[in-house]
Amino acid sequence: MQALTYVLPLLVTFAPALAAPSRAKEPRGASQCGQYTSISTGTYTIYTNEWGASEGSGSQCSQINSLSGSTLGWQTTWTWANNSNNVKSYTNVESSTTSCKQLSAIKSITTTWSWRRSSYSGSSIRANVAYDTFLGTSCSGAQAYEVMVWLGVFGGVSPLSNNGYPPTPTATPTIGGVAFNLIVGTNGATTVYSFTAQTNATNFNGNLLLFYQYLETNEMLSSAQYLQSIQAGSEVFTGSGAELLTTGYTISQT
Repeated sequence: MQALTYVLPLLVTFAPALAAPSRAKEPRGASQCGQYTSISTGTYTIYTNEWGASEGSGSQCSQINSLSGSTLGWQTTWTWANNSNNVKSYTNVESSTTSCKQLSAIKSITTTWSWRRSSYSGSSIRANVAYDTFLGTSCSGAQAYEVMVWLGVFGGVSPLSNNGYPPTPTATPTIGGVAFNLIVGTNGATTVYSFTAQTNATNFNGNLLLFYQYLETNEMLSSAQYLQSIQAGSEVFTGSGAELLTTGYTISQT
């Protein structure tokens, strides 16, 4: 979940988190702030994961807004400054409806994600809206591959690239009706494939398995690899008074 950037500031909004009591399974409206915290409702858990906080100064909060059937509404708000080319956090949601399996054993990973970024007092926003997934030779093995699907880009951030910055795409596939640029990078021993939407996809409805099948056909990714984890959230570099609001998120693996 690392990336490099070039600059194009944009504006976003801020909305304060709502307070709520704390329990093992949090009720709707539960909120959290902190470097490594989590709250859960239904099959979903939201993690703050401020893994790069030492690279800057600021804070971030997130909250559950609603759960209707299998559809989750949630949001994250932040203010981060300094070192604008470094990720400060990846607040994200995971679901217990997904589990580690070999790609060859997975039939589908259907997902929907409706989100929006509004504009009023926010400034200096550099962030993405992205699925982040990891694969390895076993469920507990080293992460051999990272596959990201970027649905939104703000402030000119870009994925890790082995082909310069701004990156020159390796390919421009259309998957699930959305046109993407495929950027290939390297993070240590991990090969990073980033599918970046050519225009922000604020109402995504697709099958994540199609991205792995594309890599199997075109990049020699083996279907024997295990899909270890699937997260959906925002890598944040900087921003003042910023908000990412998800009005509806679902995911299901078969």
